[in-house]
Formats: sequence, C-alpha cells, structure tokens
Amino acid sequence: MNELIKVDYSREEPTVSARELHKFLEIGTEFRHWFPRMCEYGFTEGIDYTPVIFDHPQNHQPTTDYYLTIPMAKELCMIQRTEKGKIARQYFLSIEQAWNTPEMVMSRALKMAENHIQSLKLLNSKLSVENEIMRPRAEYFDDLVERNLLTNFRDTAKELKIKVKDFIGFLIDKKYIYRDKKGSLKPYADKNDGLFEIKEAKNDS
Repeated sequence: MNELIKVDYSREEPTVSARELHKFLEIGTEFRHWFPRMCEYGFTEGIDYTPVIFDHPQNHQPTTDYYLTIPMAKELCMIQRTEKGKIARQYFLSIEQAWNTPEMVMSRALKMAENHIQSLKLLNSKLSVENEIMRPRAEYFDDLVERNLLTNFRDTAKELKIKVKDFIGFLIDKKYIYRDKKGSLKPYADKNDGLFEIKEAKNDS
C-alpha cells in the first residue's frame, strides 16, 4: 500500500503526525479545537500521544503537533465515520500487521541487542580511558606503600590534582580526620590504621 500518511519509525514504535492525519481526514474543525476534543475519548499523553513543538514553515511560529501511536490513529479514524477515515484505518492496519510480523520482531530484537552491545563497548572504552588516567596515580601511591613512605596533605592533593582545602574537607566529611581545639588536624583513632602519622612541626627560635 502506498504511503498515505508518513509513518515515523525512529521511536520504539511507529508514530504518525496528528496534524498530517487531521489534514488527510479533511476535518472541517480547526486542528487546535479538534485534537483536544479527540483526547476526551480516553487517550493518555505519554502513552497514546506525545506533544512536540516545531517552527511552522509558513509563519515560523512555534507550533504544537503530536506523535500518535498507530492504535490511537486507528481509533481516531473510526471516530470520524467517513470514507477517508475508513481508508486511513485500513492503511494503519497494514502498518500494524507489517510491524508485528516475526521478521520485524526479530529485526527489532537484534537491533536492541546491537545497541546494548554498543553501549557496553562505549562504557568499557570509557573505563579503559579512566583506568589509564588513574594508573600513574595508583602506581605513585603503591610505591609509597611499598616503601612505607607518607606524604603530607599538600603533596597528596597535588598528586590527586585537587585543591588542598577540598582534600582536607573530604577527609573531615568522611570522618578520617578532625580539628582539635587548637585547630590542628588529627586522625580519628578508628581510621588511623597506618594511614596517618602525626609529625610535630619544629619551631626553631
């Protein structure tokens, strides 16, 4: 059957333009009055139809159209009780039947699987890049542990490429360290399993 009304297959299921359907059916009522009245037959936004804004080709003003599911489009055709409505309904029935053939169902399933695989590949690629970025830092800290060396807050923050203030704030928020009455940074006893070593600053006078 020839394409009486353009069908959009870019979404999860086929849809048609409410305005194009209105035009094909040769509805005498203006679209802005007709469509809201059709929605009173029990159709639900987000399920049966989806609003979309586009620039009108004639006046270039923002205009509202609606993507209709094929089942809704069929019902609207029945409601009109016209010869045009009958023709359009038969057209949508053929679209629906073609969409639900075993071949089409399998094709969509394969497409979904392919998209899922691509998503996993992208995620894996992203993780690989992040791993390469973090590798030098991890090796740096592994080396410190192996050599039983410690760094101060400033050097550690610099290696992590964050501000010292933010690094200290993070450690305080996570209850690794706290400030005593003198404002000095001290580790909590339950978190000080070799992570911190207090060194008193020498003040030569």
